[in-house]
Amino acid sequence: MFNIISYILFLSISFYITIDVGRRCYNAGESYLEYLLNDKHLCLTINRILLGCYYLVNLGYIAINIAFWEKVDSMEEIVAVAAVRTGSIILILCVLHYINIFTLYFLRKKLTLK
Repeated sequence: MFNIISYILFLSISFYITIDVGRRCYNAGESYLEYLLNDKHLCLTINRILLGCYYLVNLGYIAINIAFWEKVDSMEEIVAVAAVRTGSIILILCVLHYINIFTLYFLRKKLTLK
């Protein structure tokens, strides 16, 4: 019973965070990509690809997280397990976001040096 509650809590928080952060990065990333690449059509394509990859990576990680879920026996464990698993997803989102920003920045520098 506690596992089902923890699954529902974790999935609802994770899906909300994944969809909200993806939408925000997609909307804000468009102007950032236009600044870096100066090509509106290429920026739109790259932004859509990044959004699709972002959703696939995060939803896959959420599925893997649930596959290796330990047995939960109390309400305290529900909160602890859901918090740790959600926190790990948030940290992964931050790392992936900054990797994308730095990659695009260095690609821009490389393109401008030609």
